[in-house]
Amino acid sequence: MTIAGVVDLMRGALLTTFWLSLPILAAGFVIGIVMSLIQILTSIQDSGFNAVPRLTAFLAAFVLSMPWMLGKLISYTEVLFGDLGKFAR
Repeated sequence: MTIAGVVDLMRGALLTTFWLSLPILAAGFVIGIVMSLIQILTSIQDSGFNAVPRLTAFLAAFVLSMPWMLGKLISYTEVLFGDLGKFAR
């Protein structure tokens, strides 16, 4: 296997990982910003006030995006196994 093949393989793996994690991280980021703004406006300094809604958003984003994530992961795996002969050389 050449260096270009390894770079291509790693690039595909990292891009797939990025796209799989994006919906969950984006939901956590948006909820984190909203909760921080609410904390600033109401002067509430409780750490649980920020953590519980963010964890709930992570869970909701995970459950809602699971079918899409599984489809993306299956597609990547099919491409990877389809090119397995190229990697074995």
